[in-house]
Amino acid sequence: MHEDIDPTVGAEAASVEHLVVMGVSGTGKSTIGTMVAERLGRPFVEGDDLHPPANVEKMHAGVPLTDDDRGPWLRLVRDAMTEHARAGRSAVVACSALRRSYRDVLREAEGRVRMVHVDVPGDELARRMASRRGHFMPATLLASQLATLEPLGSDEDGVVVAAAVVPYATARAVLAALLGPSTARADGPRP
Repeated sequence: MHEDIDPTVGAEAASVEHLVVMGVSGTGKSTIGTMVAERLGRPFVEGDDLHPPANVEKMHAGVPLTDDDRGPWLRLVRDAMTEHARAGRSAVVACSALRRSYRDVLREAEGRVRMVHVDVPGDELARRMASRRGHFMPATLLASQLATLEPLGSDEDGVVVAAAVVPYATARAVLAALLGPSTARADGPRP
C-alpha cells in the first residue's frame, strides 16, 4: 500500500497531522488516545488491533516480540495513518512505538506524525498491569518493554506528558502540550 503512493494526493496529506500516543503497556495509550481523538474530532486507530495473530499469540504466551515481529505490524500502523491522510483526515493512533527505529517507520506515513509519550512511573505501571483483565499483554512483559523503551530524541516531533491520576486529566495535559492551554479546557471529565 505505501509503495504505490499517488502523487496527486499530496495536497491533502500536507495538511494532515497524526498523533501517535506511545509508551509501554499500561500507560493508558488507548484510553488517552480515544479521549484526545474525540476532543479533536479525529478517528482513533488502535494499534493493538493491527497486530498479526502470531504476535498476539507470542505476547499472550509471555514471549517478548522481536524487531522482526514488530516490523510488519509497524508498517500496518503506518499504512493505516497513510489511508487516513489520503482521505484528508488526521488521526490519533495508540502504538507503543518504543524505539526510535520503530517511530521512524511510523513517520513514513503521509502527513505530519507527532509522538505523544505518556510517561507513567514504574510502580504505577506494575499496579495497572496487575489489575488489567482480558488483554493479551501479560504483566510479565512489562520489564522487557521498559528495557526496550527509548526516550524521544530532542530532534523528534513530539512531547512527553506525565500521566495524571485520572485519564481525562492526562488527555487534557496532552492537548495543552500540543495545542496550548486554552484548547485543553472542557466541561466535566471530558478532555
